[in-house]
Amino acid sequence: MPKKETVSTTTTAQRLRSTIKSARDIMRKDKGLNGDLDRLPALTWVMFLKFLDDMEREKEFEAELRGQPFKPIIESPYRWRDWAATEKGLSGADLLAFINNEEIVDPTPQNHEGEPPKIPGLFAYLRALDNTTGDRRRQVVATVFKGVVNRMINGYLLRDVIDKINSIHFNVSEEIHALGHFYETMLKEMRDAAGDSGEFYTPRPVVQFMVEVSQPQLGEVVYDPACGTGGFLVEAFKHLSQQVQTVEDRYRLHHQTIFGGEAKPLPYLLAQMNLLLHGMESPEIDPLNSLRYKLTEIGDSQRVDVILTNPPFGGEEEQGIINNFPADKQTAETALLFLQLIMRKLRRQPKPGRAAIVVPNGTLFADGVSAKIKEDLLKEFNLHTIVRLPNGVFAPYTNIQTNLLFFDRSQPTQTVWYYEITLPENRKQYTKTKPIQYEELADCLAWWSNRVESEQAWRVSVSDILKYDEEGRLLSANLDLKNPTTQSDHAYESPEQLVADIMAKEQQILDLMAEILGEI
Repeated sequence: MPKKETVSTTTTAQRLRSTIKSARDIMRKDKGLNGDLDRLPALTWVMFLKFLDDMEREKEFEAELRGQPFKPIIESPYRWRDWAATEKGLSGADLLAFINNEEIVDPTPQNHEGEPPKIPGLFAYLRALDNTTGDRRRQVVATVFKGVVNRMINGYLLRDVIDKINSIHFNVSEEIHALGHFYETMLKEMRDAAGDSGEFYTPRPVVQFMVEVSQPQLGEVVYDPACGTGGFLVEAFKHLSQQVQTVEDRYRLHHQTIFGGEAKPLPYLLAQMNLLLHGMESPEIDPLNSLRYKLTEIGDSQRVDVILTNPPFGGEEEQGIINNFPADKQTAETALLFLQLIMRKLRRQPKPGRAAIVVPNGTLFADGVSAKIKEDLLKEFNLHTIVRLPNGVFAPYTNIQTNLLFFDRSQPTQTVWYYEITLPENRKQYTKTKPIQYEELADCLAWWSNRVESEQAWRVSVSDILKYDEEGRLLSANLDLKNPTTQSDHAYESPEQLVADIMAKEQQILDLMAEILGEI
């Protein structure tokens, strides 16, 4: 039976914080790592393997109790317990060779007669795992390590990191809970360090708000086609966990409810670990491009109940992906391609599917292909709400103004409600150091189920959005409709004052030009 650790809940968080900090401090000494953007992935794959071994011990014990054979995901000598669990384990150049090399000498000579045979190195072995045994987790591990490279170049420092992580108990609920929180903090730090490369980050309060108003229910399928590090999936999982009452409910939640897609290797690894640390047994994340399927071939069996996502925007897809979309709606803009995918993936019956997505302001007002897509959205779906976010919500990654679209497949749109989130008093925008807080969305949450027009909320008929010419051809589909109660900066100034302001500015320009000419 695996040893059950007893950990004081009052000291768990403090001890884990110290352990993780020590591991990261050690990594700072390794010249192969470049800041948190390298340190977190390095720490994650080490934690991933320790986590798997702790879970394997639990499952092995459960199989013994049932009198059933146990087939491990990872076999000797590649299990954490074989090479990492003791301080006298592999270190230095031997450790790096064991992890990095395509082929190594079997480090367990006692298991062989004569000269030990050559076997794959650790990463080579993990990448070659398959699910021929029927255990999908083997394929997940293989996919994770296809995108992982060990960037630590000092085997002794790596040994020290492994020793630190070995002190974490992934089979103790208090530690798992605390680690989930710390991991989210580390993800945010890494995304801050990533700068413009942090496009897969959505502020936690925004994620919480979108899940709260979407209200996913146990028995529904929740999907994020561009899940990044798994923020929406984690929040949906936590929301649905509160609804579990039976063993059958638990199985449904862990194996039939939460699905995602993430094509980039690094966020794929981080998402897997994020979901595992929050208690999900076997995350179902597709490691390939969610846009790779021909849109018209997505049928009812591939549709889902709830989609929560912040799809990438500003990027461009290659022609092979673009060709998967209808000829009159083909574009390289990722946000528009994902919007079409989301519309196609929503279930029609027996209960209409619903979606909550983040889009840039350009999607709201753009014409051309964008207008055609929005026309379909309004005619075939009920776009019931647009929440307009204030400046800086996604700082420092982008200053582009963003919006939250909420729609379902219940009926064509009749009226679109708008709600404008305002900045706190005396703030011009959010920043990295002063981000949006969940409490600042409380008024919108209260309004959600009791809608009335106000200085922040207004509604618009779909006839005021879709404009056609006399022959019925679409002219525009502008969703970028400003708050009608918002006054411009000069709303209360007299015409005489406006003219005076303009004249003063013109004079300043003339004076500056004269000064420049005088210096030539």
